[in-house]
Amino acid sequence: MFELKDKPRSENSLLRGKVAIITGARRGMGKSHALKLAKAGAKIVVSDISLEECQKVVKEIEKGGGKALAVKCDVTKREQVDEMVKKTIKKFGRIDILVNNAGICQFKPFLELTEEDWDKTLDINLKGYFLCAQAAAKEMAKQKSGVIVNIASIAMGQVGVGFPNLTHYSASKGGIVGMTEALAVELAPYNIRVNAVAPGVIETPMVDPLKSDPKTMEATLARIPLHRMGRTEEVSNLVLFLASDTSSYMTGSTVVIDGGWLAT
Repeated sequence: MFELKDKPRSENSLLRGKVAIITGARRGMGKSHALKLAKAGAKIVVSDISLEECQKVVKEIEKGGGKALAVKCDVTKREQVDEMVKKTIKKFGRIDILVNNAGICQFKPFLELTEEDWDKTLDINLKGYFLCAQAAAKEMAKQKSGVIVNIASIAMGQVGVGFPNLTHYSASKGGIVGMTEALAVELAPYNIRVNAVAPGVIETPMVDPLKSDPKTMEATLARIPLHRMGRTEEVSNLVLFLASDTSSYMTGSTVVIDGGWLAT
């Protein structure tokens, strides 16, 4: 008779004993990821550029019975990233999961883009991911285990769909996918898995420019087979899957979650 050797774990215990750093966690998807992983049993480092707003998320986690630490961090500054890692180790003793989520999205025509626009987007969306991944991976390598989840986007290129007014953003997200694949190969000997999530249009403050124009919003929803924006918790469900041992044979993958946009 067939028997399961390992009993299925409930979602609330998938990350029990794990420590997770979430960047850009003061609001939007980052906050949702922090709450989701905390509910799954992980100790959470809530990181963003506003310590006060991070502390509010920490209080929400603690109210639900979880443990968390607020850390102010500009992901474009190596010294601040290194300090975030040091504080994490001092408080919780290890790093098991990094969710690279901090990012910006500016809608602007290519011919009007300034060098400053380009540099700011690439610094936060790509350089920040590199700095955080490297700092966390150095600690993960010591313990011979870890998971990195990078938040990309369907505007990542190589999908046969272009996104006007997002040249700089698309370049950064395409870079994230390339970095994810390279890191997955390079870090595999340390038992560190690296995957990416590519969300479509998700209900966050980042899509406010779309929502402010009814015609643009209508056209956007018309492109989505499910005819609605995604919810942050739906993306967080995928992040939890990739962060947990449930996805133990996955590395180097980019998983799209877009309501069917790229399927049309």
